[in-house]
Amino acid sequence: VGFGMSLLFLMTQAEVCPPSCTCKSLGEMRGLHIDCSSKKLTEVPALPFNTKRLYLQNNSLTSIPPGALDSLRSLEEVKIFDNPWNCDCHILYLKLWLEDVSAPSLANVRCSSPAPVRMKPLRQLTGNELGICKRLLPIKCLEFFWRDLVLIGGATFTSTLVAWALKCTKKLVCQINLSQHDSR
Repeated sequence: VGFGMSLLFLMTQAEVCPPSCTCKSLGEMRGLHIDCSSKKLTEVPALPFNTKRLYLQNNSLTSIPPGALDSLRSLEEVKIFDNPWNCDCHILYLKLWLEDVSAPSLANVRCSSPAPVRMKPLRQLTGNELGICKRLLPIKCLEFFWRDLVLIGGATFTSTLVAWALKCTKKLVCQINLSQHDSR
C-alpha cells in the first residue's frame, strides 16, 4: 500500500510539474519543490497548488499578471531575483504579494526598467514612482460616474413609469366602480 501511494504521488507530481521545470517531492503530503530557474522563461508557468518552494530566478520575467500566484497558499519559499522586472504600474501586484507571502524575497528583487527606477530594490519602490498608476484612476472614476449616472437615470425612469401605471390603474378602478354604482 505504501509503495502504491508513493507511485500515485509521483505520477500526480509528474502530471502537474510545469514543462521545462524540475519538480521534487518534499515528502508525502508535504508539497513540491519546483525549480524553474535559468530557463529563459518570459512568463510564470501554471503551478500546482501544493507548491512549497518555487525558484524562478535568472529568467526573463518582466511582470506577473495579477492573481497568477494567488493559488499558492502553501508556499514557504520563493526566489525570483535576477529577472528584468519592469517596475511600472503593473508591478504593484507582485510587490504586494511578496510583502504578504515572502518579505525576504522582496529584498532581492531589483527593477530593470523604467530608467528612473533601474537597479532600485522593489521593496523601496514608492507610490510616487508608480506615477502612471495615478493617471489611470481618473479615467476609471469617470467610467464609474457614467455607469452610475445611467443606472440612476434608469431607476428614476422605471420608478416614474411604475408610479404613472399605478395612478392610471387606480383611476381606471375608480371609473369602473363608479359606473357599476351608477348602473344600480
